[in-house]
Amino acid sequence: MTLAELQALIEKMYSAKDRERGSPATFLWLCEEIGELASALREGSHQEKCEEFADVLAWLITLANINDVDLTAAMAAKYGDGCPGCGRLVCTCDAKP
Repeated sequence: MTLAELQALIEKMYSAKDRERGSPATFLWLCEEIGELASALREGSHQEKCEEFADVLAWLITLANINDVDLTAAMAAKYGDGCPGCGRLVCTCDAKP
């Protein structure tokens, strides 16, 4: 499944509820899922990590959808030609993220 296909699937399944909830509440759900991912990374099983990564991605996609952001286009624009800092495919920036 591509990112575009996943974004379309999330839109189809949840669009009405997501748009009604709005960005602020959706962002809080994303933050909660990031917290659950942090816990899974510390002490969870591989399966729990997989599930939490999927949840974080789904909520990020939801937030993009309700803000009319095409994630495939956004990623291509920012990272499609390499690192946004140094412009290289393998980053050579001195700054740490």
